[in-house]
Amino acid sequence: MIYNYPEQLLADAGVMVIEHADFDGMERLSAVLGAQIMSTFDAPSQDVLGSCALIEEVMIGEDKVIKFSGCQRNEACSIVLRGSGNHILDEAERSLHDAICVLVSAVKNHRTIYGGGNAEMRMALAVQELANTVEGKQSLAIEAFAKALRQLPTIIADNAGYDSAEIVQNLRSAIANGDSEAGLNMNTGKVDNMKNLGITECLRVKEQALVSATEAAEMILRVDNIVKCAPR
Repeated sequence: MIYNYPEQLLADAGVMVIEHADFDGMERLSAVLGAQIMSTFDAPSQDVLGSCALIEEVMIGEDKVIKFSGCQRNEACSIVLRGSGNHILDEAERSLHDAICVLVSAVKNHRTIYGGGNAEMRMALAVQELANTVEGKQSLAIEAFAKALRQLPTIIADNAGYDSAEIVQNLRSAIANGDSEAGLNMNTGKVDNMKNLGITECLRVKEQALVSATEAAEMILRVDNIVKCAPR
């Protein structure tokens, strides 16, 4: 909050003033501008002042916002989401939040695996080999787990509009023949080298997704054995 008289003096000197700024906003500005938050203006030095290339007021929809461009440190940013309704905006916000969480997990863990369905297909082949060595009905459950893993690259191909039956079979054949870096290239609709394309996924997120899906399937199987319809 700044009063009218100091605001007028700063405006006469050509200094832009943000009238209402909460402390969270000040901390973010400090992170992007490289400035230090000060409690007094008695003798500010140059090393505590931040800088940016451009400050402008822009219109986003019906609202006015102040945009900072070319900042000194760039340790924070604002992402503007726009949509036709609250439902779409909420879904976009959840998707963006999930993506940021994946990036944070990848930065903290520093361990990645090849994407494009590579990890799922390699796991499916390993599970299928295990099923071939198991006797009895347990092998059926193991084969079903391998089939579920193969559905992930199938869904990737279907979402891209390609022939999933052919492209997933080509991926399976490539990995079975020793190409451990093979994956789905959705730009061309073919099997390609994930290392050369730079398509990777976070190992920690992949592990958590696999464990959570397995636990959910086990829970459903347990419920099916307990909950039954009462006879009429």
